Amino acid sequence: METVTITLVLLLAVVASGIFLRVLPFPVPRPLFQIVLGAAIGLFADLRVSLDPEIFFLLFLPPLLFLDGWRIPREELFKDRIIIVELALGLVVVTVAGMGLFIHWLVPAMPLAVAFALAAIVSPTDPIAVSAIANRVPIPKRMLHILEGESLLNDASGLVCFRFAVAAALTGTFSLGDAVLNFVWVALGGLAVGTFVTLAITRAKDWVSERFGEDTGSQILISLLIPFACYLLAEHLECSGILAAVAAGVTMSFAESRGRVMAVTRVRRSTVWDTIQYAANGIIFVLLGEQLPAIVSRAAETVGQPGQHEITWLILYAVAITAGLAALRFTWVWLSLQLTLLRRRDRTTSPSWRIVAAMSCAGVRGAVTLAGVLTLPLTLSDGSPFPARDLAISLAMGVIIVSLLVATFGLPLLLRGLELPPEPSQQAEEDAARIAAAEAAIAEIGRLLSQTADQGKDADLYVAAASQLTDLYHRRIERRSAEGDSAETAQRSDRIEREMRLAALNAERAEIFRKVRRRQLGSETARRLVREIDLLETRYAG
Repeated sequence: METVTITLVLLLAVVASGIFLRVLPFPVPRPLFQIVLGAAIGLFADLRVSLDPEIFFLLFLPPLLFLDGWRIPREELFKDRIIIVELALGLVVVTVAGMGLFIHWLVPAMPLAVAFALAAIVSPTDPIAVSAIANRVPIPKRMLHILEGESLLNDASGLVCFRFAVAAALTGTFSLGDAVLNFVWVALGGLAVGTFVTLAITRAKDWVSERFGEDTGSQILISLLIPFACYLLAEHLECSGILAAVAAGVTMSFAESRGRVMAVTRVRRSTVWDTIQYAANGIIFVLLGEQLPAIVSRAAETVGQPGQHEITWLILYAVAITAGLAALRFTWVWLSLQLTLLRRRDRTTSPSWRIVAAMSCAGVRGAVTLAGVLTLPLTLSDGSPFPARDLAISLAMGVIIVSLLVATFGLPLLLRGLELPPEPSQQAEEDAARIAAAEAAIAEIGRLLSQTADQGKDADLYVAAASQLTDLYHRRIERRSAEGDSAETAQRSDRIEREMRLAALNAERAEIFRKVRRRQLGSETARRLVREIDLLETRYAG
């Protein structure tokens, strides 16, 4: 009963955060507001969440990472693959080495092995936090795709480094060869599990649907279960469950391109996944805030020095570590961009420092960092307490909050007025696709018309309907084929038509609701009609 109550309270907090953010007269970042709300729950409510890191990873990370991998543009991910790998692998290794030494120097009370463990767990950026920031800050598309790709892949390298740093703290030994081999197995094994499990499941469900029909509810449930299946199998094989979930999402996008799923399934499934993403993202940040007061209070003893205020020093340490992470990231991003220009033999241009600073500022830490640092063992091999455990956890939490603050308030300043290379226009590609789709539709209408004419039934009705539809598709082709002034006129015409269609749909819906209120229309019929109107409005509003 207590678990159910906690779950309902967390969901209520997510709902409340959405309402309060609309009521407040000034803009507040949603993740930060949810952390503050969670901290208030932890301080004043008689509610304590015992956060088991393994359960936390299992419940939240697989579906969210799966969805990010599913929806990230594959072409953009492949185009910037070299930069993404440099950030996801090279930057993590440099961060662990450099920040481990820096943290040990900054906080002498923390042993060197624990400092390396803390550096490893704060090295990966968090895809959930990046997505939350992107919803508020207008990040250029290519930069956002690089950040998303990096955050989807760097968890494996960060967690492997973390695992070996903890082992070194427990045993006092470290093997570089074992670490490299373990990383290769963890990364490649996770990618393989996610890919093959998803392919097997999608092929099986397509086979069943083709022979026995498609059930929308089952299709949605299968999509929800795929990331958990991949994650659990990968973890059982001691691979990266995180990479397995990401690979499953990317593989799902390839599988869906075959178009074997019904339209109604795609619409309903998208709505379900949007709801899960909103709720899970919100709960993660509320949980981060709820854990904050207890973590800070436990860390006070470790930080305490004569004449110093513990909380103040915790904040200073968190700011210093975040600044060190940003400095290392700035240097690495600048070098990476320079190498990219050299590979392209472009020696005339140089990356703007503001672009590099924005990439560094956007390195947000989040749920992966907190859940990972909570897996620090309670005791050493000899039974003595694990040194500086609470301090490491509190500093990781501080880095999360400071990095969120820096990204939320720093990115708009860095990107304001910045002239970026123009994003390649996809309008020509879209127009060509629309023309090809319209031509395919016209051909299919002609085939259907000739087939019905041979059968001799309702021929006049088929001819009239075909004439109306082909006229509609021909007008679409003419608009998309226009050039110059004609193209601008066609775009204005599209906009005007969209406005009029939306106004007409609103009038339709209002009239249906009026008839329901007057009991002139049944609720079931009204629900079906309103859904049709809503789907049309979604199409034209988008």
